[in-house]
Amino acid sequence: MDDPEVTAYGAQILDPGEPDDGLVLQRLRDDPVVEFIDRIDAQLADLRGLRPAPDSELLGERTRWAYYPWRRAAVAVLGPRGFRALRLDRNRNNITAREQARLGSLSIGVAGLSVGHVIAHTLAVQGLCGRIRLADFDHLELSNLNRVPATVFDLGLNKAHVAARRIAELDPYLAVDVFDAGVTADNVDAFLDGLDIVVEECDSLDMKVALRMAARERRIPVVMATSDRGRVDVERFDHEPERPILHGLLGELNVDLLSAMSTREKIPYMLRYDEAERVSPRTAASLIEIDRSLSTWPQLASDVIVGASAMAEAVRRIGLGEELKSGRCRIDMGWALDQLDEVETAEHRPAPDIGQGGPSAPATVDDTIVAAALRAPSGGNSQPWYIDAESTRITISVATEHSSTMDVGFRGSAVSMGAALYNIRIAAAARGMLGPVSVSEDVDGVPLRATMHFENGDDRALADLYEPMLARETNRHRGTPQPLDDQTIKLLAAAAEREGARLRLLTDHDDLSRAATIFGAADRIRYLTPQLHKEMVSELRWPRDPDPDTGIDVKSLELDASDLALLDVVRRPDVMAYLAEWNAGSALGDGMRDEVNASSALAVITVTGERLTDYARGGSAVEAVWILAQREGLAVRPLSPVFLHARNAADLNELSPGFAAELERLQSDFVRVVGTDPEESIVLTFRFTTAPPTSVPSRRSLSRVRSQRR
Repeated sequence: MDDPEVTAYGAQILDPGEPDDGLVLQRLRDDPVVEFIDRIDAQLADLRGLRPAPDSELLGERTRWAYYPWRRAAVAVLGPRGFRALRLDRNRNNITAREQARLGSLSIGVAGLSVGHVIAHTLAVQGLCGRIRLADFDHLELSNLNRVPATVFDLGLNKAHVAARRIAELDPYLAVDVFDAGVTADNVDAFLDGLDIVVEECDSLDMKVALRMAARERRIPVVMATSDRGRVDVERFDHEPERPILHGLLGELNVDLLSAMSTREKIPYMLRYDEAERVSPRTAASLIEIDRSLSTWPQLASDVIVGASAMAEAVRRIGLGEELKSGRCRIDMGWALDQLDEVETAEHRPAPDIGQGGPSAPATVDDTIVAAALRAPSGGNSQPWYIDAESTRITISVATEHSSTMDVGFRGSAVSMGAALYNIRIAAAARGMLGPVSVSEDVDGVPLRATMHFENGDDRALADLYEPMLARETNRHRGTPQPLDDQTIKLLAAAAEREGARLRLLTDHDDLSRAATIFGAADRIRYLTPQLHKEMVSELRWPRDPDPDTGIDVKSLELDASDLALLDVVRRPDVMAYLAEWNAGSALGDGMRDEVNASSALAVITVTGERLTDYARGGSAVEAVWILAQREGLAVRPLSPVFLHARNAADLNELSPGFAAELERLQSDFVRVVGTDPEESIVLTFRFTTAPPTSVPSRRSLSRVRSQRR
């Protein structure tokens, strides 16, 4: 035991009955710095008091001295058999003597000694192995001491050495191997050699994969604890040598390319493996704050300890051949404590079964004018209208039940209805059926209603927009900014003016930057306001969604794999609640800031007046500008900051009580950037850019068409 690397973390066992050990002991006794601690009499007394009484051979085992170089101390200890018998006596009968002997033959490897430190120590404390192999390349830092049970004396030491020292001070006889370079591609074979079980607690996704692949080749089971909601993963490669690693959650990932991937490229795979939708809300919220208000993942000692307990039980079962299948579970202490109840619990009543209900949609609607109305844009593709189509007229009414919090005073619905009315006019002109239009407020309890009577009217300019109208789409690609030519600018401005509105374009870099900051901050508020967040998430439609004809298909968000994976985190209300409580979440506005900054121009449609009929007129201008802009080759996306349709402080407070003051400031800042007149109302804003076509078209619900009689 004179190897300097070993004595850096291992106890030197000295037998006074061996001449060479006797000489070493004498040298140590002659060293005034070395302390000798001798409490062997108490240990012998406790050993004699065991039940059943130990045999004479065990009682006659010679005492040893365990010398700890880093402590400059030697401690008298029982011989190896007596030491183990006495130290583990309190395990009985939770673990029988025969089971303890079997477990004592196991060799276990622990890779990663932050979370792994507590696990390794727990395995040693419980006597669940006869050899333990520790691997970590990192050194202990002060920030590790919130969960690693080390001390300030250990700072700067290799984490594997720190864990090995602690185990040696617990049981000097337990064999400990140390890989202080960590597990690498070069030494993974050596690390796994002779192991019965692997506990994997590495930070690197690359090494998680590599270690499992190598363990699977050797049919070594791998277990892991994650310090979030007590997640436990078990992969029984000893029973299932063909089992996909990491439960197959990495999908079709080519693991050979993993090491060359950037951290961002790995994010979707990491979140898929972690099941982002089930991560605790505090941890998920913290993910958004990394590199902003946090430097890395938060971890708590209590969670680590729960994980260590789970690992000890998993190792015990595997070691004794008891039932333990592959898979994942969670030992969530927070959830368990939420279930506290009186001992005599009241009968739990099942939650009522709430049916989906709702009217069924007509099978088909062939009328081109109705179809054109349905193609109009609306906030979140909510389609807040009812359409009544008859032989001589078509009526479109605001459907208040399809409104949302951001639809302040039904102004957003009025804009959508105005766009639908413009489409109706285009389709009617294309069929030579254009007639007079009337728009009225507050009719029979309906906030806004418009009717067009079919006549023989024609408008060639409108009719020419029929195909571009059907092709109009929201393009959410980031795109690349390209300057708008003067002819396009004049064309779009004239289209807005024809509908009684005004178009302003922000193209200056500084103006776009200011608008990007404003819109990003407003987007953050939308995420952090519970009702706004709930409605925003409810708009999203995922594959196999039962109601795909309204809302926004997530594919149309044009997110890369990393951002799409993060969507599983940001759509969770519990995560947003913590970010709001912490006054954090600045990253929630990053996407919007980046998009506005990457715009060719920001287009702002305004009208004079503030009645719903004024907003409807603005909606027609919105559709006219949008159709022409796309026809001219621009990618168009509407942007609706939370404050868009608020008219006063009461509106802002209704939108977001906790952020009303900030919204008022943001709204004022944006009005200054745009330079609107006091009597003007902002109807909608667009971003223009150059981008490829959308990935998927928006679908439209036919359930809002209440009649069609020809």
